Amino acid sequence: MDALLRARAAGQSGLLSRAQALAGGLSPKAVQWRLGRGQWQVVHPGVYQTMPGRDGWETRAVAALLHAGDGSALCHSSAAYAWGLLRQAPDPIRVVVPAERRVRPATGVVVTRSRHASERIDAAAWPHRLTVEHTVLDLGTAAGTDRTMSLAAKAVELGLTTPEQLRGTVLLRPRQRDRSLLLEVLTDVADGCESPAERRYVRDVERAHGLPRGRRQTPYGRAGRRDVEYQWGVVVEVDGRLATRRGPTSSVTAAVTGAPWVPGG
Repeated sequence: MDALLRARAAGQSGLLSRAQALAGGLSPKAVQWRLGRGQWQVVHPGVYQTMPGRDGWETRAVAALLHAGDGSALCHSSAAYAWGLLRQAPDPIRVVVPAERRVRPATGVVVTRSRHASERIDAAAWPHRLTVEHTVLDLGTAAGTDRTMSLAAKAVELGLTTPEQLRGTVLLRPRQRDRSLLLEVLTDVADGCESPAERRYVRDVERAHGLPRGRRQTPYGRAGRRDVEYQWGVVVEVDGRLATRRGPTSSVTAAVTGAPWVPGG
């Protein structure tokens, strides 16, 4: 292979499609010779690993994209994992392609067709994937509003997006499930809520009982944060285990789990 083709393979986890190999100057006979000698291995029909032994989730994801062809992108849980929103690598690899495309079935790959695929792909991310905003909304739609909030809060915390960008994306999706509720939830995310439990505390305790608005996610220690802190020296930690680990840091520390509670509430 010439240097350009080798560089392309290196940038694709060692993978090349048959079309890329032929466009790079190799003849069909040269491709078959490499396969026959074991220098290359078939991953999917027409997709070859030119560096046998390379494996891992990203390699499988790139192989799925090469198999699906132009205009394909990771979606749903696969896009979420690529963005760092999920800890566990998903299996199978989920890929979206334009609605007019047809893709042959491949082991370990699930292909979805969408009329909106092209407009929702992130222009800079590699492996190709849907934008983080569409990923949050797609994955949350299947799992419910609480899941959407958790993913949205994590995406904001990681600096991948902002509540305003997420709200803008919701507005671009007129058929989005629970659209009005999601816009309300994203307002709470912008206000500092990082979990469904924190949102329920703010809604069902702070607002419902007319409490002054607490400060959200205030810095604590070297890298810690407090869920809610009030001016009179009350700290509310919605996660009880977190409150126990941090320990009391003011006159009162309230650990709220299940039914919301604050001192004197």
